[in-house]
Amino acid sequence: MSNKEQYIHEAYELAKKQYAALGVDVEAAIKKMEEVVVSLHCWQTDDVGGFETPDAELSGGGIQATGNYPGKATNIAEMRADLEKAISLIPGNLRLNLHAIYGDFQGELVDRDQIEPKHFQSWIDWCKEHNLGMDFNASNFSHPKADGGFTLSSKDPEIRAFWVEHLKRCREISAEIGRQLGSPCVHNSWIPDGSKDIPVDRNSHRALLKQSLDEALSIKYDADHMLDAVESKLFGIGAESMTVGSHDFYLGYAIKNNTLICLDNGHFHPTEEVGDKISACLQFVDQLLLHMTRPVRWDSDHVVTLNDDIKLIASEIIRNNFLGRVKLGLDFFDASINRIGAYVVGTRAVQKAFMIAMLEPTEQLVRLEEEGKGFERLAMLEELKSKPFGAVWDYYCLKMGVPAGEDYIQDVQEYEREVLAARSHELV
Repeated sequence: MSNKEQYIHEAYELAKKQYAALGVDVEAAIKKMEEVVVSLHCWQTDDVGGFETPDAELSGGGIQATGNYPGKATNIAEMRADLEKAISLIPGNLRLNLHAIYGDFQGELVDRDQIEPKHFQSWIDWCKEHNLGMDFNASNFSHPKADGGFTLSSKDPEIRAFWVEHLKRCREISAEIGRQLGSPCVHNSWIPDGSKDIPVDRNSHRALLKQSLDEALSIKYDADHMLDAVESKLFGIGAESMTVGSHDFYLGYAIKNNTLICLDNGHFHPTEEVGDKISACLQFVDQLLLHMTRPVRWDSDHVVTLNDDIKLIASEIIRNNFLGRVKLGLDFFDASINRIGAYVVGTRAVQKAFMIAMLEPTEQLVRLEEEGKGFERLAMLEELKSKPFGAVWDYYCLKMGVPAGEDYIQDVQEYEREVLAARSHELV
């Protein structure tokens, strides 16, 4: 055992005693971290480019990555290598979250209304090899048939039919993924549909969206294989004045059709807290999907950090024993820094938030609340902020066989020198 490992063990034993004084079983909390499963979004590796065509460039539809840091993945082999490196530095249980534009098309141009499970078989095999579950997303953006601003809600029946067929095929692919991997694949649908300026006819677009969704979701799949989710948004580039798939629309649709509602904490007004919405939505839907990101003034998809928004999300889930009803996913794409480093920082931040929530003496706090002891509750919450959570986290990382503390920074730097530099002269 190295000196650092010895210090981590010693600090952990002291932390256990401090938390035990509050009635918190630290070892039980670490054990419960096995239930926190985070779905890694593949699009952080290549800035949402995908592999439909060589050197794929986005053609519109509201997706925008900021920055051009050298060394991004340019093919499936590079993407998988980057994912494997990130996974080696992240503790806990993980899944892969894949968009339809990341199919293994073998150089063949396959339009989105023609994709099949065979185009994703190599991804399924890769997940089997790495003992990962897999989630999937229809890619209703960055395509010539999305440039008009409307997809599933388009008033052009040919465009609408194209995207309905795409969604149908994505659901079929998702069901096959879940069947082969023995774990339900969450299929999420988000569309960029909306209006830059103030529209007159909002209703027709929303009626068409409902019609399209009803058609696309008409085939029912085994819930052990596939789960549907629908994702709202407040606004987007080119859809500042009206978003067809608003929160109100999709929450109503999810409740009526018993699908998951996807809550992305970048898709709401800055003063809204997604953590506050979790218990509200779960009164009416069986499960929900979270896309965790860090908006800075708007849906800018910065790397997740251990901020109050993420901590509230984790606290609400743990306090109410919702882990079995909430699917956890990430959704950021920062191209301004090392992309593998972004993965590691963001995912570990989410996991830290859940560990902090598990180290909370919730029963004691609820009792104070119910007794009307507001000062005592506030004081306890404040004192918890300075408890030695970091000592428990470092021990957990050692236990999971990944670098503790800041040690992963050096690993990412070495990968950049040894692997990413070969992709870009800027890093040589």
